[in-house]
Amino acid sequence: MSSPNQRIETKVVHAGEPRPRIQGSVCMPVFQSATFEYAGEGRYDDVRYLRINNTPNQLALHAKLAALEGSAAALVTASGMAAISTTLLTVLRGGDHLLAQNCLYGGTRDFLVGDFPRLALHVDFIDADKPASWQAQLRPTTRAIYVESMTNPLLEVCDLEAVVEFARSNGLVSIIDNTFASPVNYRPIEAGFDVCLHSATKYLNGHTDLVAGAISGPAELVERIRHRLNMLGGSLDPHAAFLLNRGLMTLALRVRYQNESALRIAQFLAAHPAVVRVNYAGLETHPRHARARRLFAGCGGVLSFELKRGAPGAEELCRRVRIPAVAPSLGGVHTLLTRPATTSHAGLTPAERQQLGISAGLLRLSVGIEATEDLLEDLAQALA
Repeated sequence: MSSPNQRIETKVVHAGEPRPRIQGSVCMPVFQSATFEYAGEGRYDDVRYLRINNTPNQLALHAKLAALEGSAAALVTASGMAAISTTLLTVLRGGDHLLAQNCLYGGTRDFLVGDFPRLALHVDFIDADKPASWQAQLRPTTRAIYVESMTNPLLEVCDLEAVVEFARSNGLVSIIDNTFASPVNYRPIEAGFDVCLHSATKYLNGHTDLVAGAISGPAELVERIRHRLNMLGGSLDPHAAFLLNRGLMTLALRVRYQNESALRIAQFLAAHPAVVRVNYAGLETHPRHARARRLFAGCGGVLSFELKRGAPGAEELCRRVRIPAVAPSLGGVHTLLTRPATTSHAGLTPAERQQLGISAGLLRLSVGIEATEDLLEDLAQALA
């Protein structure tokens, strides 16, 4: 049984697990059922039904995630984008205004730019590293501020402490996508954020075999988000919930190894003559290294870099590597190499990517759990 004082390595295994164990099963069973017997529930949102996000596999995850994040409540969704979009559509109403970090995951930015206008919602993008500029962008209708703990794909670390203070001072809901850091490296709720989001597809699951999302925050707000999710239908199916629960149990072990491995690889690339720039906050040369060390227990398993040969060199490197899979996504046990201009940020125009600093030759490396020495040797031969 989990308690608030337990360490995260214990919580990922025991929090949310049913007690007493179901028929003595040590592992949480898969409840592959869409519907359950009526037990006198008085509200629609309490009727036990898969789409209503209150079946046993879902509830076990909700309790586990809340324990990991230090939040009052949590909720799983069918994808990271379901978590992001449903949260924003709950916090904001027609006519409301959002302040959002200027360098966001491409899918999030597409939602803000492409869908907000049709919903009578408004967004302004802020330089999240310049708190003094935010006040000028406030409107009477501003309701929330949205940032990422580490940006994709440039691994920027904005002034997260200033975001929390700014939100409190101006009565805003502070929302953070913590996918890249994971609860092992950073717990935003404990740091003062109102809502923490994850693409659980990534580190939380860690095995590149499902798509899911997660939301943590105050009980009343999470319940409102769940009600909206019930209407939009973005619920997580039982087998995916079972796999996510299983993946979470090794989260601390995986992430801490990936922290160490990514730092060594970033140091190797930073010293390589073929590499012109490495983006990784764990490097002492990173402009926000001191901030990252203050905020995070580790700087994660993702880094990005550019070669002196630009896009042609990036394409050749993708052909030459042997261990990494050239594929989108991140946070799993496999090392993945991708060009954001052709995957996560392909929806942006070349001019928009250039403005954000995402060149055609930028490569993003998500470090898996393979031997660090093998990855270093593979990168060395590919760069030779």
